[in-house]
Amino acid sequence: MTTRTGPDLTAPAAAPGELRRWLPSYLLLAAIWGTSFLFIKVGVREVHPLWLTFGRVAAGVLTLLLVLAVTRDRLPRDLRLWGHLSVVACTGVVLPFTLFGFGEQRVSSVLAGIWNAATPLAALPVAVLAFRTERMTSRRAAGLGIGFAGVLVVLGVWQGVGGAQLTGQLMCFGAAMCYAFAIPYQKKFITGRAGSGVSMAAAQLLAALVQLAVAAPLLAGAPPDPAALSGDVLFSVLALGALGTGVAFVLNFQVIRVAGASTSTSVTYLMPVVATLVGVLVLREDLHWNQPVGAAVVLAGVAVSQGLLPRRRR
Repeated sequence: MTTRTGPDLTAPAAAPGELRRWLPSYLLLAAIWGTSFLFIKVGVREVHPLWLTFGRVAAGVLTLLLVLAVTRDRLPRDLRLWGHLSVVACTGVVLPFTLFGFGEQRVSSVLAGIWNAATPLAALPVAVLAFRTERMTSRRAAGLGIGFAGVLVVLGVWQGVGGAQLTGQLMCFGAAMCYAFAIPYQKKFITGRAGSGVSMAAAQLLAALVQLAVAAPLLAGAPPDPAALSGDVLFSVLALGALGTGVAFVLNFQVIRVAGASTSTSVTYLMPVVATLVGVLVLREDLHWNQPVGAAVVLAGVAVSQGLLPRRRR
């Protein structure tokens, strides 16, 4: 998943008659982002998580630069905006992508997809306390409480947690927390600036690529030899970049433009479902009852905190 930057997040939702204009893009977006965790799991078998992140970001940059060339769009020129995009690149791309890679060396892609679903829940207290872009209400506090209970169910605290399994889950939750910081940050400092969504995303990925070009050799050593990698790993890196980090953003921009931001953000509810299905069916990963149940409780907390559940009329 990549953070969303650029489009007007206050855009109204589309009329029901326009469903066919955005539903195919919406479903494809959920499929691409949901299967990203499978590709990460395959990639970290042979590639260090930092170099995996570098490869997917590089492929994403090439994809979005191609889109900019075709649409005759251009990168932003405001230096201050580039500074804010660099912050989002670090907290919304470099750190979470890498943490998911480290996490999936220890836990299943199913669990990683479930932890990603906690992002909207984690973003709320950050937006309230750090950026003051949101206001805490009793409904939102109740949603946070429900979501926290879901986190405990996913962890299976009654069984006792520890070792590599706990470390991997904490890394995945840390990735969700990075997204939780990046989302309100870009809402406060980037959203509404001049420039298309694709232009903003391309600039953000370029900044992330520069950061990774410095960090990866220092922390992960020499890059892997592409000729020594298996076909599955090479395909996973390209899919993560070109699809999950490139094409998916263009699809997300289309959904926001046609159907509105609330519809776009609801893709969060489908991603763990897709991640679970492909993890179990393709990678033959184990699925314990507390994982989907905990994910459902977390998503219920997200729905309550965002006011997505219908209210009973008096």
